[in-house]
Amino acid sequence: MSTWRDNVRKVIPYTPGEQPKEKNVIKLNTNENPYPPSPKVKEVMDSFDTSVLRKYPDPAVKDLVHALAARYGVADDQVFVGVGSDDVISMCFLTFFAGGKNVLFPDVTYSFYDVWASVYGVPYKTVALDADFRINPADYAVENGGIIFPNPNAPTGVEESLDTIRAILDANKDSVVIVDEAYVDFGAASALPLVKEYENLLVVQTFSKSRQMAGMRIGYSIGSPELIKYLNDVKYSVNSYTMNSLQIATGVAAVEDEAYFEECCAKIMATRERSEKELSKLGFTFPKSSANFIFATHETVPAADIFAALKEAGIYVRYFNKPRIDNYLRITVGTDEEMDGLFEFLAKYLEDK
Repeated sequence: MSTWRDNVRKVIPYTPGEQPKEKNVIKLNTNENPYPPSPKVKEVMDSFDTSVLRKYPDPAVKDLVHALAARYGVADDQVFVGVGSDDVISMCFLTFFAGGKNVLFPDVTYSFYDVWASVYGVPYKTVALDADFRINPADYAVENGGIIFPNPNAPTGVEESLDTIRAILDANKDSVVIVDEAYVDFGAASALPLVKEYENLLVVQTFSKSRQMAGMRIGYSIGSPELIKYLNDVKYSVNSYTMNSLQIATGVAAVEDEAYFEECCAKIMATRERSEKELSKLGFTFPKSSANFIFATHETVPAADIFAALKEAGIYVRYFNKPRIDNYLRITVGTDEEMDGLFEFLAKYLEDK
């Protein structure tokens, strides 16, 4: 007998990183930035006129769009803003991948891609990275309904060159190619300069990592005016008011504080370099990271065992029980003090093994 359950869309949901409730833990599992947002963000929040909350926010998000356009040297009609880059990419799946052909993305990648594909009924095919977790552009020179990949990759931290991205674009002029640059500000080269050359390229970035605003949920994409128009058409058909007034105001403040942005990125990169040296001393190996995390495996001790021991000690990292990466830990780069706490525990734990 048919029931209401027969009409339910059933998917396997994305699993976010754990958010522990205990205090005094070392939290290195969700790639959050350990530093506070720009002081200018706090100034906006302290002086924010709450009376504006009785009105709907600007659906076009004009102030934030203009600030981002000025920051990246593009026109306002080349910028789309959403509630975190997850919202932006979700809109991209809904907008650009409707042709019925397989969308391509790597087999080791951001684990939300296959979820969005399932939710929206988008066919997809994963393309295997090579043994060094790198993309072979030739693998994408096949018929497809669109392409998306992170650069630097998540969860590996591996950066692909602009030559690799250009090769993919040259072979796919009839597909929308989306480069997800959530971690690009930690030392990688952005594909944004290629937007001028390729009308089918969309670059997605976020405030969650390098601008220390994961809790405010701001993401954006930059591409040709035509791509952005299509995104806005879908957005206005789903929910015109995706960004609230406080998000818009604090986002503008964060974009305009370039000095603080550069200072915090530099601190993360310096700590990452030191952390790589310390992890190497402890017997870990990892691909060179261009992100705010390190994807590490130990020479003798299984990742699952290390993960469990760390969690027991109140140190949270990310473990993915998935093919090809089930012996790796993704370790967010925290403050120097947090990383020292991690190294101290690991040194004792590994010595006792």
